[in-house]
Amino acid sequence: MTTTKDQKTALIVGAGDHLGAAIARRFGREGFHIVATRRRGDLSNLVEEIETSGSRACGFHSDARDEQQVAELIEKVESEIGPIDVAVFNVGGNVRFGILETTARVYRKSWEMCAFAGFLVGREVARRMLPRKSGTILFTGASASLRGAAGFAAFAGGKHALRALAQSMARELGPQGIHVGHVVVDGLIENRSTEQLFPDLVASKPEDGIIQPDHLAEIYWQLHNQPRTAWTFELDARPYSEPW
Repeated sequence: MTTTKDQKTALIVGAGDHLGAAIARRFGREGFHIVATRRRGDLSNLVEEIETSGSRACGFHSDARDEQQVAELIEKVESEIGPIDVAVFNVGGNVRFGILETTARVYRKSWEMCAFAGFLVGREVARRMLPRKSGTILFTGASASLRGAAGFAAFAGGKHALRALAQSMARELGPQGIHVGHVVVDGLIENRSTEQLFPDLVASKPEDGIIQPDHLAEIYWQLHNQPRTAWTFELDARPYSEPW
């Protein structure tokens, strides 16, 4: 499981069936060796799809909330595949409970998935990128990164914390050659979870009123390719029909 000398490596943490997979495919089309990870779920189809397109890929199950697992994952990638050029943290954590129904366990789990896992991944990747003074670290945010909403106290708390983490990392690591970015996804993304969580809202959307994962993945690719004279820290994306 090695990469060629001139092949770059992209680590996608939270390579789910929709946005995460789309980001992996987008970087794969550019010749990156894709390392796709998720806590559970099938990765073989994504790996096969990327390799069929002509790039290299591998998939690992890893819990981004576990410090030891994250450290072992980064070590494995760096030692067996190649230096990580791009790391995308795309772990979800969206839950919907009224404040009185939000248990301590629910709140803690959402925070762990959204924020603590982002910290662990960001820190370990930065540890490897800093000596090279290059690399890109991108975090996936949401509407909840900017504003809370009824029923989303846990999710908003976690996403606010992730945004603060990304801001702090950008200010610390940017001057050292590492581009840290945060993508605010302000709208529904086309996937089964969205349909199950917001069935009425999905049904009310007009044509092209829901974000397509492949279109959103293009933003991550564009952020990575920005010249360092004009780096974007935060970019928010929404369908044309989404109100501000």
